Amino acid sequence: MLKLYSYWRSSCSYRVRIALNLKLVAYETVPVHLVRDGGEQRKPEYLALNPQGLLPLLVDGDFRLGQSLAIFHYLEAQVPQPALLPADARDAARMWSFCQNIASEIQSMQNTRVLRYLEQDLGLEQARRDTWLRHWIGSGLDALEQELAARPATPYAFGDTPTYADCCLVPQMFAAERFGAVRDWPRLKAVTEHCRQHPAFVAAHPENQPDAQKP
Repeated sequence: MLKLYSYWRSSCSYRVRIALNLKLVAYETVPVHLVRDGGEQRKPEYLALNPQGLLPLLVDGDFRLGQSLAIFHYLEAQVPQPALLPADARDAARMWSFCQNIASEIQSMQNTRVLRYLEQDLGLEQARRDTWLRHWIGSGLDALEQELAARPATPYAFGDTPTYADCCLVPQMFAAERFGAVRDWPRLKAVTEHCRQHPAFVAAHPENQPDAQKP
């Protein structure tokens, strides 16, 4: 069985959980706490598996792979059906661009290690850090809202069935809500709410993970 090293509230882990669920792939969750004791991802035993010290990490037998978008490519090659790519080559390219915008341009700004650096190394108080964070999340999602608004309305971001774009969007919208960065994004919100009714997205939600922090 596949193993997924994951943290319940990690956006990158969240998006891979969704993809695995949509692919109907069984996997074991191995929790790695990003905050406790300075971050378990910094411990020697985890760094031996993933020298980057990042999540998620997918382990398939003796094969280990980090970085969520790389994991998406691996899953699509290993488990072609159900496909999570649009059939049209141009739509597929646009979908990967959408995913990359979230993974590289938006989510990276809210990464735990980035926020820790802003606070601990640069001495940025929380109020200013939060303003900085809301700016980058908001401006990034503004652009994606415009992109979807230019396309015919569909239940999911790129059509009538879920794709990797939805796997990326839903966790990012969860983070936007968490950090108070939500703006007027009718298309993004409509797609997100539709996705949230799908069992694969429900099962992947942070609150439904074995390591979820209870209120």
